Amino acid sequence: MSELPEKQAKRLHALIQEAETNLAAAKELLISIIGDDGTVITPRSGTNEEVGGKVVEGIFDGQKMAGPDGKEYPIPANYASKSKLVEGDILKLTIADDGSFIYKQINPVERHQVIGTLVLHDGAYYVEANGHEYRILLASVTYFRINVGDQVTIIVPAENPEATWAAVEAAL
Repeated sequence: MSELPEKQAKRLHALIQEAETNLAAAKELLISIIGDDGTVITPRSGTNEEVGGKVVEGIFDGQKMAGPDGKEYPIPANYASKSKLVEGDILKLTIADDGSFIYKQINPVERHQVIGTLVLHDGAYYVEANGHEYRILLASVTYFRINVGDQVTIIVPAENPEATWAAVEAAL
């Protein structure tokens, strides 16, 4: 006996939502590997040893670092998520002689925590909090194993509560 059309529609909707999530994860992973401009990125966290190379300081926009030269430098999503980078943080990027990218947070903005609910729109995750939707990285969704409808504590810039992006502090 075949499923009722309503059950089939619900199942199809769930499959499409899962496919959109997987596609967004694949895009994010690709950008973290090759960057927006096609340059292969080999991220490393800061080390105590001095590394030769070019140093660029910039502002984190929620997904990447905007340099003073107007160029955008991709930040690996897993680094941004685990480091809980917040829109407006000042970062230092050292592009080592071997081509690896070494990021270091040098001036974090003042932060404020709020609680909201995870939602999904067009393959992107947001947290609805205080009448505003904040975009969050897919890496945070997978790292904290949160699902649509879950309560989440997020970090937003204290001086910019209407920021576009937020960092996930914890799943409730």
